[in-house]
Amino acid sequence: MRGILRRAFALFAVDRRVLALAFARMADGVGNSFLIVVIPLYVVSDVVGGQTFGLAESMIIGIILSLAGLLNSSVQPLTGRLSDRAGKRKLFILFGLGGLAATNLAYVFAGSYLSLVVIRGLQGVSIAFIVPASIALVNELATTGDRGGNMGVYNTFRLIGFGAGPVAAGAVVNAGPYSLPPTGGVTVSGFDAAFYFATVMAALGLLLVTILVSDPDVARANAGADLSIPIRDRTGSKLLDPIFTLGVVTLFLAAAIALFATIQPQVNAKLEQGATWFGLQFSAFILAQVLFQTPVGRASDRYGRRPFILVGMLLLIPTTLGQGFAPTPETMFLVRFLQGAAGAMVFAPALALAGDLAGKGESGTKLSVLTMAFGFGIAAGPLISGALIGYGFVVPFAFGAGLAVFGSILVYTQVEETLEVAGGTPTTGDD
Repeated sequence: MRGILRRAFALFAVDRRVLALAFARMADGVGNSFLIVVIPLYVVSDVVGGQTFGLAESMIIGIILSLAGLLNSSVQPLTGRLSDRAGKRKLFILFGLGGLAATNLAYVFAGSYLSLVVIRGLQGVSIAFIVPASIALVNELATTGDRGGNMGVYNTFRLIGFGAGPVAAGAVVNAGPYSLPPTGGVTVSGFDAAFYFATVMAALGLLLVTILVSDPDVARANAGADLSIPIRDRTGSKLLDPIFTLGVVTLFLAAAIALFATIQPQVNAKLEQGATWFGLQFSAFILAQVLFQTPVGRASDRYGRRPFILVGMLLLIPTTLGQGFAPTPETMFLVRFLQGAAGAMVFAPALALAGDLAGKGESGTKLSVLTMAFGFGIAAGPLISGALIGYGFVVPFAFGAGLAVFGSILVYTQVEETLEVAGGTPTTGDD
């Protein structure tokens, strides 16, 4: 087994702890994305009831699904700062995964709308312990010459997990109830089976981190660093701090890619397509991310971070606007795929650039700016498209393209390269 693991680590050319953490996030990502499909079905089922506080079921579903993301993004700066102070990334990740496993299991016993809201809120807080500490750990296990590649590998596996969950979630629910053992005995409903599966995935992630991941000495030795996120550039060479700028750019990027999520009826009506095509178009973005994140991240280690971020934001402009003019389902799929490629050119290099700028023991605080901004952008995108779609199908996508234009200007004017590239090879030393 150890020989197999060593060959796997060598294949991806990253620190074994980074790859183990990536696999752990893939596992909990499968379980967490399961819930995105299962929870709406659970809310409208006969299993859940109780006080609705005058809200329609659709509104309750929206609150439950968005609450985790909202709390997760809001709490991340605090947990990132705490992990810097404690200098114990692994402990925070384990705490978050343990909380995620416990809350996944708690759904089995939930019988009211209010209990679902509470459980989902606790999940958001649990995820807030995982994300900044994980990104900080990847950053501190990397060096200047391989940080982009490490970020790419980590994000690739995380996205594989997130994309794989919804594919099987509906089938697991619909195939229930299950008899355990198959010959009879205990009966498990399709919903409970899905919640048990999500629990096992989070527990698997916890086990992988426990066995294969350890804190680097860097995090422990520098836990007392001065932690702050300035808005203005303290060096005086630019107007805005580069990490703050990257956070704003990430917010715009996430909002632009999330515009598509909540306007399925309008998309299907315009393109005269069914739900299957919409699912494929929605997944096209994730497919492009999985294919391009790692090679783009590694290329940014060789050729610099800023060129990829700038080109990615520029490519985001036509690929976002193009969704408003796509004439066929196939065209929409292609544009969504290209938008995913644009996102891949921004994600890993931006995290790597911010990691280059983060001081020793500051990774949790600094990089949480980008992860928090991404979460808020994903939450804002559906709200923007929902508010603007009434003014015309192209309007939300034109607004998203405008955000991409502004983000491109910010990258061009406020972000500088962190690698000294000579002849295609970074000349800076390891961190």
